[in-house]
Amino acid sequence: MKRNRLPRRARQTPDSELLTRLATRLSQSSNRIEDAFWETRLAAHINRLLADGAEETLISVLDQLYNGGSRAYDELADMIESCAEARRVEAGGMDALMIAVPLLAWSRFQIPSGAIPQAQLDAVRVHLQAHVLAADARLGLADMLFSPDQLPQNYVDTALLAEKLAKAAVHGRTLKIDPTQLQETMSFLSDTRYLLGVVAAPRGAALFRWQEDDGDPAESFRQWALQGGDALRPLLPACAIEFLPVLAYHAAVRDADRASRPWSLRAATAFLQTVLNQPATELRAVVAPFHDRQLEEYRIGFTLRGSSDVVHGVVWPLLEHEDENHDTPAQIETALREAGVATVLMLDQRFPLEFCDDCGAPLYPNPEGEPVHAELPEEQAETTPRHLH
Repeated sequence: MKRNRLPRRARQTPDSELLTRLATRLSQSSNRIEDAFWETRLAAHINRLLADGAEETLISVLDQLYNGGSRAYDELADMIESCAEARRVEAGGMDALMIAVPLLAWSRFQIPSGAIPQAQLDAVRVHLQAHVLAADARLGLADMLFSPDQLPQNYVDTALLAEKLAKAAVHGRTLKIDPTQLQETMSFLSDTRYLLGVVAAPRGAALFRWQEDDGDPAESFRQWALQGGDALRPLLPACAIEFLPVLAYHAAVRDADRASRPWSLRAATAFLQTVLNQPATELRAVVAPFHDRQLEEYRIGFTLRGSSDVVHGVVWPLLEHEDENHDTPAQIETALREAGVATVLMLDQRFPLEFCDDCGAPLYPNPEGEPVHAELPEEQAETTPRHLH
């Protein structure tokens, strides 16, 4: 997930000064023994800040290091993520790691989220244990299919959920989630869904199937997508689905963010072929960069060939470490052509990051280089989701 860090003055405290010093020393280390020395101290300090709910201290130091262009930023960001998603269970001497089971979906109807029936959750557990987890690992699952807006919104919340799931994992239980305490899910044409859990194993033992002597990550994922997918599909009727690898929480969310971008273009193309009754070769895509203080995203406006009316739009957000020098336009064009769109118009001008004053929807580029509202023909618009990724 991209972190947009804008310059600001942060008040230095003993906690932030120590965090900065430890992260900097770790980034300057030249050997694994010294790495371990600084990592131990940095992790202990971060864990204390997470337990104290000191989110602001963590973010302010990340801001400071990011704006300074320091290697210590990457070291600190990695360590904060690790501390937030990993737990040490003293009873039984176990290591526990929060994982995410992500999938991509698109549908002309509402993409479901919410509570998972116990029978389906039991089936998912069986396939995760068989294809993803190590033989001696235990699993705790949340009984919820999360939308992106319902995921923990910061490091402290992530650590709190990981702690609850770790306790469930030790006993192989399910964590009950109250959906009324979560954000409402918006309706998009294409979106990501997540099943969250914690895998726990004796300290130093394998957590995942591919850590075992005869394990292979690609085969684990293939079997999970094939057999575990059958357990999840009933939760998403009338949806096209693509399964992604099960990974540690932050890595899985980042991978899903990256994979969701070409997926949204494929979904948009398939959707427009259906509602407009036109082949993909009759579609044209107009791609343009949109800026705030810096380049934030690319927006793709879809028209029919020979028409300037934008009938649909897709946002391609930039992720961390991507900027004007990245090969994003080439990636977008490749994804569009793989989806069957024959005509792709790339605009070079800078567009302001504008949204519709009435409904808040993004404005998309048309072939004349104007940011406009995406509008399906009236007869098709009534059957589509309000929000279009």
